[in-house]
Amino acid sequence: MAGSEPVTSPDQHKPGHRKAGRIGAVLSALALLAMICGNHEGKVEDIWLVGLAALLLIIVIGDVVLRRNGLRS
Repeated sequence: MAGSEPVTSPDQHKPGHRKAGRIGAVLSALALLAMICGNHEGKVEDIWLVGLAALLLIIVIGDVVLRRNGLRS
């Protein structure tokens, strides 16, 4: 049986929903930025929240650019 069928991984059978992933990442970044308005005293938390939100947005923008240029399937 293995000789007649190609061997594939489970993630090749059903690709994920790219648009839903992008929307989820943007909403998560917005939620992180909304957490800045809190009752914390220090600014270290703010730096982490902004940094993680920026990282999420950079990943989404990088994915869009790579897919548009055909460098990623």
